Amino acid sequence: MTRRKPWEVSDELWAVIEPLLPKRERRFRHPGRKRIDDRKTLQGVLFVLYTGIQWEYLPQELGFGSGPTCWRRLAEWQEAGVWEELQRVLLDRLRAADRLDFSRVTVDASHVPAAGAKQPKSRSESG
Repeated sequence: MTRRKPWEVSDELWAVIEPLLPKRERRFRHPGRKRIDDRKTLQGVLFVLYTGIQWEYLPQELGFGSGPTCWRRLAEWQEAGVWEELQRVLLDRLRAADRLDFSRVTVDASHVPAAGAKQPKSRSESG
């Protein structure tokens, strides 16, 4: 059995993600190029995030489309609120399966100015 690469999206995860993505109807009058598959594009985004390469250097041989295409799709999904909804859905599923472990969570809400830092002025004062 071959090991899944970190940027590969499983069928199970894709079944959760796909309904959240905005649907784009193909134009018939001036169709242009066929749109790259959303799943492949997502894997391209994950590849860039995992490897840290620049968008324009995403190898097209991997079948993810071009780096700029993946970047535009990422921006489109961000604008549509896909990531917030995906986080909510996945957290709900983890809660329902009792798979959230809060024993390792830390929250730091303190705000301490650095030593010697100037104290902020009120917004009504200039400067």
